[in-house]
Amino acid sequence: MGSRSDVSRTSPPAGRAAPRVVGVDACPGGWVAVVLRDGRYAGADADPALAALLGRLPEAAVVAVDMPLGLLESGRRRADELALGLVAPHRSRVFPVPPRPVWEESGYEAANERCRSLTGSGLSRQSWGLAPKLREANACREGGERRLYEVHPEVSFAALAGGRPVAWRKKSWNGQAQRRRLLGERGITLPDDLGPAGRVPPDDVLDAAAAAWSAHRIALGTAVSLPDPPQTTRHGLPVAIWY
Repeated sequence: MGSRSDVSRTSPPAGRAAPRVVGVDACPGGWVAVVLRDGRYAGADADPALAALLGRLPEAAVVAVDMPLGLLESGRRRADELALGLVAPHRSRVFPVPPRPVWEESGYEAANERCRSLTGSGLSRQSWGLAPKLREANACREGGERRLYEVHPEVSFAALAGGRPVAWRKKSWNGQAQRRRLLGERGITLPDDLGPAGRVPPDDVLDAAAAAWSAHRIALGTAVSLPDPPQTTRHGLPVAIWY
C-alpha cells in the first residue's frame, strides 16, 4: 500500500473550491471523459483523439487516465504488482505492463518474443491490443501534458467500496449497478443523457467516472500512490497508479 501523496502543486488554496478534474478511459473509437467540479458530475465528452479531447478541457487541473503511463526499460512495474493485491482475487483485472521495448515492436509476434526475452513470460493478444492507445497516451505525457496521472478504475472502485473489490464483472448488470451506486454514494451521479459520451459502452463511462473520482483526490492532495514514491521512467516521469 502507498501512503498519502504530496501533490500540493494541484491542491486548491484554503477556502477555495476544488479545481475541475477529468477522468478518461479508452473506449471503442477513441476516448471518453467524465468531468467533475467540486467532486460532482459536471459533464462528459468523447473524441477519437486524446489530445483533441484534452484540448477541449483546458480548465482541468488533473486528468486521470485509465491507461499505463510510464514504461520502464526493463523489468516489471511495481505499480501493477501492488494493484494486483488490491483487486485480489480478481487478478485478471490487472495486467503486468511489459517494458518499453516490447511496445516499440511493430507487431504482436515480435512483441511477444521480446516480452519473453525481457521478462520471462509472454504477452497476451488482449494486452497487445492496447498498444495504439498506450502509445498515444504516453506520447501526450512525454510531449509535455503534465496533467496526466495513471489510474486503474478497479483499484478506485475497491477504494470506493472500503477496500473490497467489486465482485461482479464490470460488463454485467449487477456489476454496473454496484459501480454506479458506489459513485452515487460519493456524489457522482451520472445523468441519463450524457450527450455524445452516451454512445460509449456503459462500463467505459463508469471507468471514466471512477478515474475522475481519483483525479479529484489527486487535486486535493489526498490520493494514494502505488508505489510511494513512484518509480520513474528514463525521462524522469513518475510510474505509479493513483487512487
